[in-house]
Formats: sequence, structure tokens, C-alpha cells
Amino acid sequence: MAKRKLRRNTKCTSSVTGAKPSRKEMTQSEKNTMFTLSAIAVVIAACVVPLTAEISTSDFHPHHHHHKHLDLKMDEALLTVNNELDSEVVVSWRSERCYQCLYQQLGVVPPGPSPGQPSSEDFFVSTQHEMTLQLNSTELKTELCKVPFHFGEHGNYSLWVKNLNNSSVVNCSVVIDADPVNSYIPILVAFVIFAGLAVVFAVGRRILELDVVRGLVLQIRGSMETERLINSELGSPRIATPVTDNILPPLPSTNRRLRSLDTFRGIALVIMIFVNYGGGRYWFFRHESWNGLTVADLVFPWFVFIMGTSIALSINSMLRAGSNRTSLLKKVVWRSMQLFIIGVFIINPNYCQGALSWDNLRIPGVLQRIAWSYLVVACLDLLVARCHLDILTPDAWWSPVIDIVLYWPAWLCVLLLEVLWLCLTFLLPVPNCPTGYLGPGGIGDMGLYTNCTGGAARFIDQWLLGQKHIYQTPSSRVVYATQMPYDPEGVLGSINSILMAFLGLQAGKIILHYRDLPSSIMSRFLIWGLFLGIISAVLTKCSTDQGFIPVNKNLWSLSYVTTLACFAFVLLVLVYYTVDVRKWWSGAPFYYPGMNSILVYVGHEVFEDYFPFRWRMVDSQSHTEHLIQNLVATSCWVFISYILYRKKIFWKI
Repeated sequence: MAKRKLRRNTKCTSSVTGAKPSRKEMTQSEKNTMFTLSAIAVVIAACVVPLTAEISTSDFHPHHHHHKHLDLKMDEALLTVNNELDSEVVVSWRSERCYQCLYQQLGVVPPGPSPGQPSSEDFFVSTQHEMTLQLNSTELKTELCKVPFHFGEHGNYSLWVKNLNNSSVVNCSVVIDADPVNSYIPILVAFVIFAGLAVVFAVGRRILELDVVRGLVLQIRGSMETERLINSELGSPRIATPVTDNILPPLPSTNRRLRSLDTFRGIALVIMIFVNYGGGRYWFFRHESWNGLTVADLVFPWFVFIMGTSIALSINSMLRAGSNRTSLLKKVVWRSMQLFIIGVFIINPNYCQGALSWDNLRIPGVLQRIAWSYLVVACLDLLVARCHLDILTPDAWWSPVIDIVLYWPAWLCVLLLEVLWLCLTFLLPVPNCPTGYLGPGGIGDMGLYTNCTGGAARFIDQWLLGQKHIYQTPSSRVVYATQMPYDPEGVLGSINSILMAFLGLQAGKIILHYRDLPSSIMSRFLIWGLFLGIISAVLTKCSTDQGFIPVNKNLWSLSYVTTLACFAFVLLVLVYYTVDVRKWWSGAPFYYPGMNSILVYVGHEVFEDYFPFRWRMVDSQSHTEHLIQNLVATSCWVFISYILYRKKIFWKI
């Protein structure tokens, strides 16, 4: 965002973004290898500093001073406007990511003191997105020119405004006085390091699987065991396996825990932690200001999706074990209450100022939405879940719609909830706002609906919860300069989060019904992904802002859910195929945080401001140091989750 001369406004933006132990243990060599490589990953991540020094340049134009470059903040460039006209020029700007926005004034440049002698003014401009500069004459009240340009971080630029050959035609041109730095090199270096670690780990596993190496390891272990027995008085007696063990029936395949589900959950959780810690302060690791998607917008819906999948598997397992639905319902309600209460305490940190105050207590949040989605979807599944599930072959006449027909009451409830969302969103009258408004307010829509941010969604939250009990600094402030509080985890959007969890539940039903047919599972996942992708294309018209219902994380719009569910089905196919079907990948390191998701999420929120997750930086305006800090913090939580997995410590609610 552009800033006026010598005036810097620091805006704080915030992104608010149970597992069971595995039945299958790793071998001792795999554990030792994983432990060593995890420790190496943390150490190397902390040593990236000398490898990721940002490129700087001292090739300045003679009339610029070196201190101007050093004073620039992150994602800023210096723009010097040189005016050779004999009238004042008003410089305004608009981000290209700001849809139908008003121009915002950057400053005024006085007329030149004499012909051929320009007047100059310096301004700080944003480098995150391309912007359009508009220059207007204050005397004639007319537009002189427009200049679209994407400034580079820490670059120095000059905008020259002059008449061509003393005519009335005004020429505006941008000149690069000092090249910008390449702020994306740290990401490239970090990617190469972690990719290298992954390759080393994969090669190491292949080497350990070789017969020669395995025999050598067994020989070393055997000699060590022999020496231990010689040095001890008596060896520990071996307990023979009872013969009856051989005649016990094998466990049904439905009880086998799928590593791919925990791996999928771990992927979502690790990315969520990284973006919550700041994501190196890169714009694409932050939530989109309004319509559209960034990396940060992907992970929360994926977490909700895989929660729905786990609900289907866990409830089926408990019903098969003999649990009755009433006792399971009590557990579901109690767990939802725990998640909600924990969420309220986590998002309202006030540890240094005493007890939480009800006056400004934020009620919605990430865990609160997870609790609500879990409660509704688990209750729906308890309503229709079956204790006995037949394995259905693909040639059955009703196979294409089996996962819908068998559970039609639950589908009917979800569809009614979706109709309720559509009616409230597009038909509910909102005072002083157009009915069905989905915009960001502020300077968007040419400033016509300044206080209408979110339309019915914000109105319902304010009516039910009160304005002081919702999120006060939404991401729409960054680009659209909105001033109204708006909560991205509000009441109305929770309806669509239920839909997201329910689609994940259907993925679980597919796994249960086709448990011995991996190809059928993957084909149905891909069909669901294609179907949801087509719905998204229709709703959005394949555009960011011009569709019937744009993709919007703040609103949790219907197209946002269908788009992210489409991605989730495709990603789940890839993870399921590589981890559980072909067994090419063990799921490490994402598998470990996926096994302890609640503990890791709560822990990363509570200990966010403590070492080693955060420290005082030498240069707080460097993407490099922010990226290192955030990668180290995320790697620490992956390492902690691995230690907890080794110790068999799992926090279940």
C-alpha cells in the first residue's frame, strides 16, 4: 500500500487460521534415521542466514542519497515524482488487486520553480502488487495520465511529468534509479534445502533396505546382543508366542488406520502454523484481502475436510465395537464444548493484563468453527451411520450414487442448511446496504457501500454477538481500507464449514464402502473433485470478482467450499496413492503433527511469542530473517510432534 511522504502507518493484520496412535510401529533404524534428520532439519533451517542474504545494490542516480534506500521498510520502494509542469499535480494510486476501487491520494507535487527546473517529492509505495498511478491537474481538474507499474522491493524510481515539445500533451514515464532486491531468493534457498533433506532421507531409506546393509546391521546388533548376554548374569527369557495366536482371525481392514489421512491433516496443519507465524511476511502466505485465493486460504478448509473423513471412520469403528449412539452423542457434545472453550481462551490472550474481559471478548474463532462443524456433522453421521457395511462392487446398478442414497437424510439436512445460507446471504435486508451484497465495503465498489463489509454475514454477527465480540482487524483493511469490524469465522460462514466437513465425511464413507478396492476409492475421489470443480466454474464464471458467487475465504462462500473441496479430493487421491496404496512415502514428516493435531495447534498459538519460536531480529524489515524465524518455528513443532509420537504421547479431546 502506498504511503505519503515521510508518513508510515504500521497496520497489524492477523490471520486466524484428535488423533489416535498408529497401529503400525516403525523399525528402530527408521526411528533413528528420522530422529537424526529431524534434528538436522532444525539446525540447517537456523543456519540459512548466510545463504539467503538479500541482494542489494548501490547503483544510485547521482541526485539520490544512500540513506533513502536504507530507510525503506519491507515491501516498500521509493518513488520520486519530478514535476516540470507549471501547475500542481495530485498523485493518486490504486492497487490492481482492489476491484472497482477509488483512487487514494498519495500526495501533491508543486509546480516547477522555472522552466526546465522540476520540483520533486518523495513517496513510499507498496511493492506487493501492481498498482496504477493517476496524475491529475489541480487547476484544470483533469486527468493528466495513468501509469500502471509494479514496483520492486527497496528499489528507487523516478516518475517524470513533463510536456512534450512545449505542447499541451503531458508525458509521464517511470525511470529506475536503483534496482530492487530479489526478495524471493530466500524462498528458493529454503525450498532447495528442504527438498535436499527429503532426497537424503529417501535415499537413506533405500540404502537401509538393501540386503547387504540390512545384514550388516543385523550382524552388528547380534554381536552387541551377544556381548550384553555375556556380561550379564542371565539373559532375559524369551516368551514363546502361544500357538493359539496363529488361529485368531485377522483384524478387519476397517480397523487399519490410514496413514494418508494423518498425513493429509499434517500437511494442512504444518502450512497453517507457517502462515500463522507470518509466512516470511510474503503476501501470498497471508490471507487474501477479499475475493481470490492465496496459500494461506487453503489450509483451514482442508483441515475441516479431513476432520469430516475421520468422523466417518471413527464413528463406524466405535459402532462396530459395540458403543451405543447415545453414549457417542454425549462424547461428541462434550468434545465440541471443550474445543469451543479452548478456542475462546486461545484467541483472547490477555495473560499480562489479568482476567479476560467480557467487554471485548472475541467469540468466533478457528477452534470454535471446528467445534461447531464437528458437532453438526458427527450428529448427522450418528443419525444415519450403519454398524455393518457391505463392500459394494463398482458394477452394482446403484454404485455411482451409493454414498448419497444410503445416507439421504443427512444429505437432505445439509442441503436445507445450504438453502438457508443462500436465503440469508441474498435475501436478508441489511440496513443502508444493498440486499445480497458480497463486497468488502471501504473503497471498493467505488466507495458506494463503505460500511457494508460482508453484507448479511457481518450484519448477523453484529446482531447476534455484538460488534465488540467479533474480529476487529479483518484482512480487507489491507487493500480495501475497510473500517468496519468483520469476523471471517462468523456465524453465517459456519453453515458452509459444515458443508465442507460433510464432503469430507462422504470421502470417509467412500473409504468404508470400497475399503478393499483402492482403484474404486481413487476414481470416486476424482469424480467428486471433477463435479465440485464444475460447480465452482459455474458459480465463479472462472473469474476472481465477476462470478455469481466469488471465491471468498472471509465469507466462506459456497464457491470457496466447492473449490477447496475439489482441491482436497485431488490432494487426498495423491496422498492416499503414494502412502497407503503404493507405500512409496511413509507420510513423514507431516504424519507426526497429523497424529497430534490439537496439541500442536494449541501449542503453537500459546507459545507463539516464546523462544525458539520467536526472537528479537537484527533486521525486522527483512523477508530473509522473517522466513528463517517462521521456518525454524514450524520445524520445531514438527520435531516436537515427532518426539511425542516416539514417546506415544497423544492429546485427545
